[in-house]
Amino acid sequence: MGRTFPPELVARIVVLGALAFLAIWTLWSFLPALGWAAVLAIATWPARQWLTRNGATPTRAAILLTATAGLLIVGPLVIVVIEATRESLLLLHWLRELRQTGIPVPEWLAQLPFVGSYLAPWWHEHLADPEAARALLGRTESLTLTQWTRHLGHELIHRLVILGFTLLTLLFIFRDGPSLTLQIRNAADRLLGVPARRIGHEAIAAVRATVNGLVLVGLAEGAVLGIAYFAAGLPHALLFAFATGIFATVPFGAPAVFIIACFILVAQSHITAAVLVLVFASLIVFVADHFVRPVLIGRAARLPFLWVLLGIFGGLETFGLLGLFLGPAIMAVALAIWRDAAEPATHGDPGFSDQAEPQAEAGH
Repeated sequence: MGRTFPPELVARIVVLGALAFLAIWTLWSFLPALGWAAVLAIATWPARQWLTRNGATPTRAAILLTATAGLLIVGPLVIVVIEATRESLLLLHWLRELRQTGIPVPEWLAQLPFVGSYLAPWWHEHLADPEAARALLGRTESLTLTQWTRHLGHELIHRLVILGFTLLTLLFIFRDGPSLTLQIRNAADRLLGVPARRIGHEAIAAVRATVNGLVLVGLAEGAVLGIAYFAAGLPHALLFAFATGIFATVPFGAPAVFIIACFILVAQSHITAAVLVLVFASLIVFVADHFVRPVLIGRAARLPFLWVLLGIFGGLETFGLLGLFLGPAIMAVALAIWRDAAEPATHGDPGFSDQAEPQAEAGH
């Protein structure tokens, strides 16, 4: 006969499962805020440790770090929104003029090798003639300023709400993090046993390594390519540099921006500058994506580069932008469990590298 479970145990499991389902359902809209707060807290926890070691109280350290994170996030976003609004208004005005006058064929277009003889007639037929331009861009008439403003306002309010709850959650994590970490460790020890701390260490290392490998390297790419944009005379080079840094957080994402920048330079007849920017940007992205990121992420998280890429792109597909950081952490935990199951048993537990502070601060 099979093993039977006491009715009390079955009822407890059902009740706990129902409560967990209701809790997740209730918090579903705010799970991204909680996830971002956890990622930011893990990535910046060494700064919190440094502040508390140098005399700052947990509350003061939490307020300082949360305010700093808010300024670093909100400041660039304000600049982007202002620039995007200005450029969108100019784009709408340019499209209206295009429908009235058309765009003459640039002289350099026909001189392009291989494709110039095809592009110049197409341009003359569809863009140079005002009637053809109106037919090609007929749908843009429905894109009114009111509709665009309403859509932008809705998205902005939604993002600000998520950001507000992210910063609020981050404040409490910074303040009560040591006691919360101790509670999580105790629960994990009861549920998973000795490997729990090692698995937690793998997840924390993966998140920190992913932040360093994606965010810091991406921002560095944006800064370096921004200098190239300025030197090439690209219009709105600062906005392109910021966009490059954002897209560069995804491996192989920066080309989507610098290729557009090169097309703009070509459209302004700066052919040499466009070629130099293309070659320089391709070299920078190649080095960053094939050498720097694998070292920063793979070594710290103990992940092969293939699993790093699978975790990043799989997380991005499943969880959105937050998945960039959750994906490698999930892969690291899965591989840690696999290593425990596949390798011979060993004595001892490496534990957490920052184990001492939560125990010391548990009394706060």
